[in-house]
Amino acid sequence: MLRMTKFILVVAMTAMVMLFASSAMAAMEKPVNAKQCYECHDVVKELHAGGKHKNVNCVNCHSGLKEHLADSSKRPMVDTSWEACGKCHKNQHDSFLKVNKHRPARDEKSQLTNRAPNPFWDKLMMGHGFTKEHALTRSHPFMLLDQIIVDRAAGGRFQPKNGWEYVNDKPGKIWDSIVDKEPSTGDQKVFMRQTATAVNPVCFQCKTQDHILDWPYLGDPTVGAPFSRKSKPVEMIQTKKIQHGLNCFTCHDPHSAKPRIVRDALIQALTRPEADTLWHKDPNRTNFKVYDMGMRGYTRKIAILEKYDTRLQCGQCHVEYNCNPGTDSKSGKPVTFDDPRTNHFPFKGALDLYEHYENQIKFYDFKHALTGGYLWKGQHPESESYYNSVHAKAGVGCDTCHTPKVKGKDGKMYTSHYAVTPKDNIKASCLTGKCYTGWNEKDAVYAIDSVKAYTKGKMRKAEFWLSSLIDKIVEGKKAGLDAAVIKQAQDQHLRAHILWEYWTAENSDGFHNPEMARESLTKSMDESQKGIKIINDALDAKAASAAAPAAAPAAK
Repeated sequence: MLRMTKFILVVAMTAMVMLFASSAMAAMEKPVNAKQCYECHDVVKELHAGGKHKNVNCVNCHSGLKEHLADSSKRPMVDTSWEACGKCHKNQHDSFLKVNKHRPARDEKSQLTNRAPNPFWDKLMMGHGFTKEHALTRSHPFMLLDQIIVDRAAGGRFQPKNGWEYVNDKPGKIWDSIVDKEPSTGDQKVFMRQTATAVNPVCFQCKTQDHILDWPYLGDPTVGAPFSRKSKPVEMIQTKKIQHGLNCFTCHDPHSAKPRIVRDALIQALTRPEADTLWHKDPNRTNFKVYDMGMRGYTRKIAILEKYDTRLQCGQCHVEYNCNPGTDSKSGKPVTFDDPRTNHFPFKGALDLYEHYENQIKFYDFKHALTGGYLWKGQHPESESYYNSVHAKAGVGCDTCHTPKVKGKDGKMYTSHYAVTPKDNIKASCLTGKCYTGWNEKDAVYAIDSVKAYTKGKMRKAEFWLSSLIDKIVEGKKAGLDAAVIKQAQDQHLRAHILWEYWTAENSDGFHNPEMARESLTKSMDESQKGIKIINDALDAKAASAAAPAAAPAAK
């Protein structure tokens, strides 16, 4: 009887699976004749017909094509999920969704054991939203989720549905994990104590490209474009159009299967007339072709690379960029999201950023709460740091160490998309046989940790002198020093601050370019000391003037 029951259950389950499979097959759209699509989509024809994906039918990523072909005003849907690519690229897909647990979620950089420990961090960044929460990176699939729930983003309104259990959720759509505590409004406002509302539409350009078809080039406010730099970020989240962190098509063109970049501000930087980026100065630079994909009534651009170049592809996000309003450094007037400077890449190293922001684009991020001087806030300039490093000059790419080639269960080699510190995969990165052949795993980790420890030591010293300069400027203001003297010291503060803060934002603790890290951080100390001397000299002169005897009255 028990066997018969089991048999019936197996038959029933098999029938259900078959029914589900047949229903799914029935729901799938029939392939279309790509030549019909080419009639209107010239750029797609160029990319698709001559690429490795030429035999991949449009229905693989698009739905509603039958209706679209009958009526072009009915736009087809685009599958932006990881699974769209994972159907064919299983090893890459599965490795991408592997969760990196070598550090906890929401690991504050300002903890005593981390990159920018307090008490200096909060003092040096006082007045900026990053003092509310500045966490270390987590696995790529969580990029968007972690951004939306961080305390500095949306005032605490978006929270995990299951509390802290969310940290063990599998990567998926963000709305599977979060809940909106105040869905009745799309306004940016604080809902929890000690939070900030710093997230904005430009921030999303690195965290997701789910809305790639709805975002005009550089986010310029454009008639017909659903989103722009001026969109309310909460409302963008509430539309549920942005769901996935780091899409496959950010780096891989879905039509041609060629390497590409889609980040608009990087394309703008690489094509601006000043020709002043690290890429422009590289005699061996990877060339590209820019395509205008503006079939929706507004400009959208992509750039197809002649070959894979992770300094550019990873440099879409692992890069210093401006993504927020601020202040014009010359006029003192506000810079709002009407201004293209709110979506801008310098694509330059640490030593060139003062000149770039102060004099070239004339932009400040925020005002320091103690000194009253304007400062810069760095993002995550790993690409620029790495660009002219020893490893980069040797032909090593970001992928060599962070997403190396590994052998799959099927015995075939593939590029792992499990982006992680090389310390987690030393044999496939540092010890491949091409590099450091005389080392073992302990030797390699020891070398990495030694470089990082040295750099962190310089960061601590730079922070001491910056803190001393802040105190000295406050002292000078209280003493009533001339505004011109205070301005001089504030300018020294800005110079020193950029050279230090670059390395709190950069996620390698200097390992990507230890030589530039040392040069930058020691120069930061020098600039702070110059600022302190400016105030001290003025205080001494003021004290000497006050102590001098009054001049004798003139004889009659």
